[in-house]
Amino acid sequence: MTQHQPSPLVDRLRSRLPHSLAPLAELALNFWWSWSPDRLSIFRQIDSELWDAGRQNPVYLLENVSYERLTQLAIDPDYLARVHRLQAQLGSYLQASQTWASHQIPHLTAQQPVAYFCAEFGLHQSLPIYSGGLGILAGDHLKTASDLGIPMVGIGLLYRQGYFRQRLNRAGWQEDYYVDNRFDELPLERLYQADGRPLCITVEIRERTVTAQVWRVQVGRVSLYLMDTDLPDNDSIDRWLTGHLYGGNQETRVAQEILLGIGGVRVLNTLGITPSTYHLNEGHAAFCLLELARQRMASTGKSFYAVEPWVQEHCIFTTHTPVPAGHDAFTPDLMDSYFAQYWPHLNLTREQFLSLGARRLGDPWEPFNMTVLALRLCRAANGVSALHGEVSRQMWHILYPERQESEVPIGHITNGVHVKTWTAPLLEDLYSQYLGADWDQHLTDAQMWAKVDTIPDGELWWRHQVLKERLIAHTRVRMKQARLSRGESPEHIHRVDHLLDPDVLTIGFARRFSAYKRAFLLIKDPERAFRIFTHAERPVQIVFAGKAHPADEEGKRIIQRLMEWCNHPALHARVAFIEDYDIHTARRLVQGVDLWLNNPRRPLEASGTSGQKVCFNGGINLSVLDGWWCEGYQAGPDGKGLNGWAIGEDLHTSQQEAQDRLDSESLYQLLENEIVPLYYSRNEQGLPVGWIAKMKASIRTCAPLFNTERMLQDYALRYYAGQASPVLAGRP
Repeated sequence: MTQHQPSPLVDRLRSRLPHSLAPLAELALNFWWSWSPDRLSIFRQIDSELWDAGRQNPVYLLENVSYERLTQLAIDPDYLARVHRLQAQLGSYLQASQTWASHQIPHLTAQQPVAYFCAEFGLHQSLPIYSGGLGILAGDHLKTASDLGIPMVGIGLLYRQGYFRQRLNRAGWQEDYYVDNRFDELPLERLYQADGRPLCITVEIRERTVTAQVWRVQVGRVSLYLMDTDLPDNDSIDRWLTGHLYGGNQETRVAQEILLGIGGVRVLNTLGITPSTYHLNEGHAAFCLLELARQRMASTGKSFYAVEPWVQEHCIFTTHTPVPAGHDAFTPDLMDSYFAQYWPHLNLTREQFLSLGARRLGDPWEPFNMTVLALRLCRAANGVSALHGEVSRQMWHILYPERQESEVPIGHITNGVHVKTWTAPLLEDLYSQYLGADWDQHLTDAQMWAKVDTIPDGELWWRHQVLKERLIAHTRVRMKQARLSRGESPEHIHRVDHLLDPDVLTIGFARRFSAYKRAFLLIKDPERAFRIFTHAERPVQIVFAGKAHPADEEGKRIIQRLMEWCNHPALHARVAFIEDYDIHTARRLVQGVDLWLNNPRRPLEASGTSGQKVCFNGGINLSVLDGWWCEGYQAGPDGKGLNGWAIGEDLHTSQQEAQDRLDSESLYQLLENEIVPLYYSRNEQGLPVGWIAKMKASIRTCAPLFNTERMLQDYALRYYAGQASPVLAGRP
């Protein structure tokens, strides 16, 4: 591997710190701290207001806190003991030789790691280079690879302004804006060559040479390498290639994907890393397959079709999109503009090149589809739930006309979540007491999780209530900030102090506001919903959060409609919308709600993971049987939900309005007849014993299956170290 000098950031941080606090500099630059045993307070205790103002960014905190405050902590023996204990824990973690991977897949080594490509990574709110579920999954993937000791590096882009920020105006309309990321204040390092020059790679984009500098983010044992084109030597257009995540037009998108795929392979070459497997998380990075073929042709002198099996052997592909329109595809004219100078290096004609991404061969107007390219040049492909695997086989059967649909070689590995990131420390403490001190080392053990039934009802309930109170406090703060920024009346601002009640059944609904997510389903009958939420003895309350894509006018109208409903005078204490949804708010929500609502149109939820996060915190799911919930939901002997509730039934109709009516009616009936009565049924001690039993069932049945340790073990054994047969051998 190429030698590169460390960033001066660690030295800069150390220079501000008293000697006894020097370990904080290393801790700040490894995101391991964010799921460490002391993650709640090791940095917050330094200056809680500055910590929150900087999006809980430890580098920003250490750069800006007063030296006087640091010297106060430098003589606090309790704080010093915690710092040095955490430093020792990190050292032990990084140096551990006995890991799951070392025992199960010892032939997978650091010298030939898995290279994991993704357009976004959601590690923590302090590094805002993610938009939603795909990025959160990618972040959890890297964290779990680190925990299991799977040799892995990540490849992505470092966005100057990331995904857009959200605010709502007085009319409830979403307004989009961007904020510059100051890279020198983020927990990442610019890489340098041995001679002190920044480590860079180049790619050709529309006959221009574009230079990208390389940054490193440390995620436990895993390094994530990010490319940034905002350099003075680049053309002004190219400097903005890494300006926004999922921004710009199709030309921007194809250029970004060239950088991610082709540039990503060149980053690995420059670093001297030779991966054993290239894992493409979604089709955005599929151009890396072309670069691997080009380089293999150059080193062997063989033709493209002769090296094709080698490329397939080394690459796997995960698809996340259950509708054809959601897969990136570029017109032949656009591909001409960007690849006319590239395909001659593959010794392919234009027609041969374009056929690599064509769903239907021989059509001169057929778009170049990135998923098709990935399916043709990877040895294995998978969807992210069992149902999504079925949908994907149906969707891409066109590529395999000689096979039955059930024989289309797209499997599935159901998504999970990184338990230590998403489980509240209060619940972790409870699990340590009743499941065993080493519970987090046995996350896939169903027998261990069955011990949740031994937890006293009162113990589980009071901790849940504390977490709900924290969610309510967070919601009030964010709502007050939003109303102040909109210049609302003092009376309306002061109402926030009475928003939500910890004794009321609390629903969470947070996701991208797209029409198929059906955020409107709950208020399809506004009067009926109003009666449910304002019931005198058994009220209900809900917290909404999420963004609509800047170009999605329908999604913005859905938010506006919800805001109008929220502002009804009788609902002002029962309904809240948290603006600018991020990982921090997501943690508060999944750890604090009683009930998680998810009602997309089937089968458009490829997997979904937010409901999985809820399970680890004792929350209960109310969802349509789509994505992961098809596998997670269990019915009891009485035919009713054992560990949650299933909304409606699939009419298998293209009449969306009829399906919406059925599902909305089912949702109302479940709330009125089962969910609300169960929540408010209390014993002599004031405990909802039936509800708590369902909380325990949610944990017991879902936790062993829907965690990323199980997910990564599946990937490692089946794909990283396995011998899955090629998805589509040879050219079409």
